[in-house]
Amino acid sequence: MPVRFLALRIMQDQLTDTPMSAPLSLTAAVDRPPVPPEVANAANAAVATMSAAGSAPVLTLIEEAQAAAAIAAHLRRQRWQDFLFHKITFSFALCVFLALIGIIISLFIGAWPAFKEFGPAFITTVDWDPVNDKYGAMIAIVGTLSTSFIALLIAFPISFGIALFLTEICPVWLRRPLGTAVELLAGVPSIIYGMWGLFIFAPLFADHVQPVLNNTLGQLPLVGELFSGPMMGIGILTAGVILAVMIIPFIASVMRDVFEVVPTVLKESAYGLGCTKWEVVRKVVLPYTKTGVVGGVMLGLGRALGETMAVTFVIGNANKLSWSLFSAGNSIASTLANEFAEAESTLHVSSLFALGLILFVITFIVLSAAKLMLMRMSRLEGSK
Repeated sequence: MPVRFLALRIMQDQLTDTPMSAPLSLTAAVDRPPVPPEVANAANAAVATMSAAGSAPVLTLIEEAQAAAAIAAHLRRQRWQDFLFHKITFSFALCVFLALIGIIISLFIGAWPAFKEFGPAFITTVDWDPVNDKYGAMIAIVGTLSTSFIALLIAFPISFGIALFLTEICPVWLRRPLGTAVELLAGVPSIIYGMWGLFIFAPLFADHVQPVLNNTLGQLPLVGELFSGPMMGIGILTAGVILAVMIIPFIASVMRDVFEVVPTVLKESAYGLGCTKWEVVRKVVLPYTKTGVVGGVMLGLGRALGETMAVTFVIGNANKLSWSLFSAGNSIASTLANEFAEAESTLHVSSLFALGLILFVITFIVLSAAKLMLMRMSRLEGSK
């Protein structure tokens, strides 16, 4: 009887505007399809009599069928809602995938004449000569990887220190202002960093930093050649430093957020065992947040690989290779920014498309390597 009574309640709610909390009315519940008035009156009188006597109302077969139909209609409506919700969200995800495929196809089509003309040697060729229509990607690839590696080498420890200080050491009253300042740095346009690097940082770097590096590291047997050469303030090393300044806020913000999700009970337990702050970070915080830390580093590396304007201002834009980090160079992004608007020949434009495709492949390889590293770390952790 309770199941039948509930079915009648659902039917009353679905077929009429009467809410479930309203008193049960057989006339309202069977409003559609219509019931003869005399039958409804008799049924209501019977329900009232049985309710007064403390008995549960007994539904007829017709009323039970109407209740079952209402429940089936309600379930069908729910299934349609779930179906539409699934397809709409799937279409959103599919749009991202289709956009990615479209970008790859358009880059490949645009780059095909260059690869057809130069073949795989396009990647290893050093020449970039628009006058004679001969092009190679090695200069831009080396410049991109060099500046990104320098930026990551500088930015990672600084970002780690910022995130560690903000989450574990910083006083509460200072935590919010410093965190806001770090986040504001992430919103500074890249062209502002480029102008600051060219007009403010480069002269100071040439006058005070490069001579020191040349007189110290430049005198060492193996790495000395990296810190020799003209001290103009612009070049590969300067571009790497500017990129480091740009990606520090991104990496530090992500690290700070993932450090904050570590359960307090884990850290307090470690402190209770006598661990120092560094031991808590090394043995509790980092193992718990390694995925987020690697994600933050990859976010900064992706920003460094694709950065255009800031690098264009300070890298020197010279199509030549040199062992010296002080010398001017070029990157894929800066080459595209400098030459795409002025490219005239079909081969020149196609070579620029090929550089864009190579940059895409480099980014994909880096992110895939990071993902594989995380999977391997997870497997090793599970085997312990």
